[in-house]
Amino acid sequence: MEKVVFMDRDGTVNREVHYLHRPEDLVLFPDVPEGIRRLNEHGFRVVIVTNQAGVARGYYKEEDVKNLHEYLNEELKRHGGHVDRFFYCPHHPQNGIGTYKQDCECRKPKTGMFRMAEAFYDIDKAHSYMIGDKLIDTEAGRNYGIRSILIGTGYGEEFYNKVLSGDEKRNYDYYGKHFKEAVDWILEQEQ
Repeated sequence: MEKVVFMDRDGTVNREVHYLHRPEDLVLFPDVPEGIRRLNEHGFRVVIVTNQAGVARGYYKEEDVKNLHEYLNEELKRHGGHVDRFFYCPHHPQNGIGTYKQDCECRKPKTGMFRMAEAFYDIDKAHSYMIGDKLIDTEAGRNYGIRSILIGTGYGEEFYNKVLSGDEKRNYDYYGKHFKEAVDWILEQEQ
């Protein structure tokens, strides 16, 4: 069986950009390349699971998502790390156009993208994790049966404060301000 760290993309791996789809707009958070490299070195499969409603809305095409993911992986490889697989949901239940307007099983917090990964990996859920900056990310991880980490980048700090104030329900196992803290916590759990 294989241990996997699933992670959201926008707001988690890279800075939040309104409907990011152009490689020149990609800005990785500074601690992400080293964090992903560390996960690779510790035998984790690294899998990105990302909702891409911009495709559903007609703002960009699926090919743009794939090209951006190739570019992102090239950037990571320059630092000695890599993402093993990318899965994305191109649908939106209300604002999609044509065949993209659907209430699918892949849009987080549902677990379709996690299950897609099962075609490639025999996932050890007891040693797998989800990292994200939104509660739908951590909820998706929980729904799949793995531990989830909310990080304070992107929208994470805002959600963390809502949980603290009682406005939102806590659905994660750990909160870290940055990606590095999430990786540190995962590696501590595995000792």
